Amino acid sequence: MLRRIRQLLEMIRFSHTLFALPFALLAAVMAWAANARSDPPLAFRWQEMAGILVCMVFARSAAMSFNRLADRRLDALNPRTKDRHLPTGVLSVGSVALFTVVCSLGFVAGTLLFLPRNLIPLCAAVPVLLFLLAYSFTKRFTLLSHFWLGTALALAPVAAWVALRAEMTGIPWPPLVLGGAVVLWVAGFDIIYACQDLEFDVKMKLFSAPARWGVAAALRLAALCHAGMVVLLFVLPLAYREFGVIYLSGVALIAVLLIYEHRLVSPDDLSRVNRAFFHVNAVVSVGLLCVGVVDVVL
Repeated sequence: MLRRIRQLLEMIRFSHTLFALPFALLAAVMAWAANARSDPPLAFRWQEMAGILVCMVFARSAAMSFNRLADRRLDALNPRTKDRHLPTGVLSVGSVALFTVVCSLGFVAGTLLFLPRNLIPLCAAVPVLLFLLAYSFTKRFTLLSHFWLGTALALAPVAAWVALRAEMTGIPWPPLVLGGAVVLWVAGFDIIYACQDLEFDVKMKLFSAPARWGVAAALRLAALCHAGMVVLLFVLPLAYREFGVIYLSGVALIAVLLIYEHRLVSPDDLSRVNRAFFHVNAVVSVGLLCVGVVDVVL
């Protein structure tokens, strides 16, 4: 049983939850600070902290395992992915399907932790989950697949804010600006990652920026996305006044990291894509959380 659980976590690359979770936690800290300034103030509740963690982990796990199911035949044909758990038979379709169902139910159940203060997370749970799962099919019909993935991850900070603030008049600018930055960040590094599968995507008639425009143009698009992300992060203090010098200094460092990420790859050398994709982006997400929290707390 423990070995099977380990294999399932390896399949969904559970450690990569680190990419999206810091943005959800940053939005949560921003929302809690806003709650403390409300009139009357809204008290911090530990169950809401647990709700964010539970929903985040289960939603990503459901989406990743469903993606492996949807792509299992393509993965078997792709030299880069043919050794994954489903193509090699390490995990069965039934076990991964069961894992997906359990994680989906866990996500919906996690929204109950925001009751009775906020009913919105429970009402939105199924539509959000369907949007996350639908990403797995987007590469078959739209070039916007990279941005669909970005939007899927951007739902984390937006949903965290909505779950904690329970505002019925609409979503304000702070989580929307932060979410927009996440869309561009994820789309950018997903485009870089997709450069590895250029030949396969062309052969299988899949939709991706590299397959449509070539690696050089795709890398330029990724750089443009990341430049847009940095702009939105610099603009965020205009919408959320609690961010100041510490936060802005952190964003400046993130800009340097993203420049480094793009210097790691070129149309003629994609050998360091994994370093650019995993290492740099983990530092970006965790680093932004740290400077944001420090600025809000201080």
